[in-house]
Amino acid sequence: MSDAREFWNPRFAAADYLYGTEPNDFLREEAHRLKPGDRVLSLGDGEGRNGVFLAGQGCAVTALDAAEVGLAKAEALARQRGVALTTLHADLEHYRLEPESWDGIVAIFCHLPSAFRARVFADVVAALKPGGVLLLEGYTPRQLAYGSGGPKEVDLLYEPETLRAELAGLEFERLTELTRPVLEGRLHTGMAAVLQIVARKPFAAGAGR
Repeated sequence: MSDAREFWNPRFAAADYLYGTEPNDFLREEAHRLKPGDRVLSLGDGEGRNGVFLAGQGCAVTALDAAEVGLAKAEALARQRGVALTTLHADLEHYRLEPESWDGIVAIFCHLPSAFRARVFADVVAALKPGGVLLLEGYTPRQLAYGSGGPKEVDLLYEPETLRAELAGLEFERLTELTRPVLEGRLHTGMAAVLQIVARKPFAAGAGR
């Protein structure tokens, strides 16, 4: 059993939805960048609140997570909301994304160890179609002072310039570090230090838009 699966499966076995069933505020705000019919991959989608929301907006969503218990709850939430959601049980440490296959990739509080995070984000850049968009929100090391959720290890937290480097090849339309209230279920509860990214894969020179 992978470390991620071993950590998250017991947590997701709780009867309730740990982070609630409503989408992340940043994702709700930026979802207009995705169109109905767009192929969207939600990384670390957990119990499905974000993937189900995007499916409800008409996107063709695949929710990827290492914890099959979380994905089962995502499928249940999709049935409850009457939307189609594809789930993919995979660990990003070992899974490779297919190049130029997604109109959008979403990573909401998907925190990865630095040992393989740079490779995953390079895959993200490659996996976006030209014109495709990445929507990402995660905690920065400043979050440790708030204690309102997220990883406790600095290695798992995001520094703006580190992500700018690891996502080289994308054009950043938004890269903002801020403090905001994050109120998502019982594990994200209070003021939080976050990084928000909207970045788009450019078209090749001379390519039509």
